[in-house]
Amino acid sequence: MININKPIKRLKGSLPKVGIRPVIDGRRKGVRESLEKQTIEMARNAEKWIIKNIRHANGLPVECLVAEPCIGGAAEAAEAAEKFRKENVGLSLTVTPCWCYGLEVMDDDPLIPKAVWGFNGTERPGAVYLAAALAGYNQTGLPTFGIYGRHVQDHGDTSIPEDVKRKIEGFVKAGLAAAEMRGKSYLSMGGVSMGIAGSVVDPGFFRDYLGMRCEYIDMSEFVRRIEEEIFDKKEYTKALKWIREYCVEGEDINPQEIQSSRERKDEEWETVVKMTLIARDLMIGNPELEHAGFGEESLGHNAIAAGFQGQRQWTDHFPNGDFMEAVLNSSFDWNGIRQAFILATENDSLNAAAMLFGHLLTDTAQVFSDVRTYWSPEAIKRVTEKALKGAASQGIIHLINSGSSALDGTGKQKRGSRPVMKPFWEIKPKEAEACLKATRWCPADLGYFRGGGFSSQFLTVGEMPVTMSRINLVKGQGPVLQIAEGYTVGLSDEVHRILDRRTNPTWPTTWFAPNITGKGAFQDVYSVMAAWGANHGAISYGHIGDMLITLAAMLRIPVNMHNIERERIFRPSAWSVFGTENLEGADYRACKNFGPLYGK
Repeated sequence: MININKPIKRLKGSLPKVGIRPVIDGRRKGVRESLEKQTIEMARNAEKWIIKNIRHANGLPVECLVAEPCIGGAAEAAEAAEKFRKENVGLSLTVTPCWCYGLEVMDDDPLIPKAVWGFNGTERPGAVYLAAALAGYNQTGLPTFGIYGRHVQDHGDTSIPEDVKRKIEGFVKAGLAAAEMRGKSYLSMGGVSMGIAGSVVDPGFFRDYLGMRCEYIDMSEFVRRIEEEIFDKKEYTKALKWIREYCVEGEDINPQEIQSSRERKDEEWETVVKMTLIARDLMIGNPELEHAGFGEESLGHNAIAAGFQGQRQWTDHFPNGDFMEAVLNSSFDWNGIRQAFILATENDSLNAAAMLFGHLLTDTAQVFSDVRTYWSPEAIKRVTEKALKGAASQGIIHLINSGSSALDGTGKQKRGSRPVMKPFWEIKPKEAEACLKATRWCPADLGYFRGGGFSSQFLTVGEMPVTMSRINLVKGQGPVLQIAEGYTVGLSDEVHRILDRRTNPTWPTTWFAPNITGKGAFQDVYSVMAAWGANHGAISYGHIGDMLITLAAMLRIPVNMHNIERERIFRPSAWSVFGTENLEGADYRACKNFGPLYGK
């Protein structure tokens, strides 16, 4: 039985809190006094809803800090700002049912995302303040999200309308993601892999847009720690026992004359387990190492994401990183069910950033894939003599990579009868075991990986809603984000076998059908593949394109392609002044105008 672990905070630094700012008409002798109760209740209701419905990606509850007393002018705004700084507030939600003095009560911290919820009422309309406040924020260069219910509420109505809840959730989850990245590290384990541009780690991007630092180690650090046994030996023994119970070897596709001996394969298992322990310890540290006399190594690099170069300098001689990457990216290992790590294959730091976005927004593990092949309906019919139906009828994209696809991506977790990928605190032991049973660990293709190792082999269940995303860097432009919502596709065993055997069958496969709009990059499935900006993509469970767009706007990263319905898009109000018809162009202009969040 696989254990269920309690949520823990494994990175240094306090978890960001949500600051709630009840603002009020400051006029005394009747006006302010008549509004105090309603205003503070509005703040408390928002606090209760956030605490009940939103968690950090590590599973811990979100804390809110309500500024009291209500903010009626500049002095109280300054007091609230000081409280927020001391309590590590990472984003602020201003709420009010009434008119306020906009510039006097505003949140002027330029580094934290901010939103204003103006109560849609008629007695003392907060919507009037909302419009004035957003104008003030825009004029002072502080992009702010406006939240305004569609329907008028009565004066005594303390409920939060459903459309307001959706916007609060989208803002808070994206704001927490931005705040949780700030001050953390990206750990580059090695350098550039096979000339892949994404593995040229750009510290300017991480610093200016994500508020992160970059840390670097050479892959020889793995050799040192293996040879000097700088890992937890008790955990190593436990991991080997777990592997014998849960990790089943798959087919060896190498020619028989070059296949590794059983003795060699057993040695490779021992090495890849040590690599997994070492990579995790490099990211987040391990107090057990200090007890063993390795104080410096016990600290780690406070890395919220990392990448492993692997090819080719490592994999030409040592076992590959596939097991290490797949297990760390999954929501479970020999220690039980726990928060997934973010570890990119081939040190693709830009795909790691997209994986990190998806993880922080959904709380789930992420699938790293090559965007390998577009299969047209005609080509599928020619090769398999079969015609595909349903979501696959317009063609599919083969997502496959030897490395860091989380085993959650098998689709063996369930809600009712539906396949899903869950936050780790919802995963049952039997679901984790089912993911492992659906996975085989195939001896590495020695043409790719001369040093051996083991690659995960599984097939993702069909009909899961998923979102593929990717960050690309463009000279003169900076980062851009691309997004494609769609569904995983289940093929018949025969069709899957024929198509899969045309590439490396020992790697995990996801058949993906993006939602087609008939326009631009989503004219058809071929257009999606043709417009994709790199060889990799990060795949998240669920249709989260709107959440990615909200986060990208906070960070000032323009979105160059997406298939999200217009009514789901939620950006700061300032974006509308850069254009209301061509939203893609307006996004580019707004991001350029305000610049990266931390790049001032």
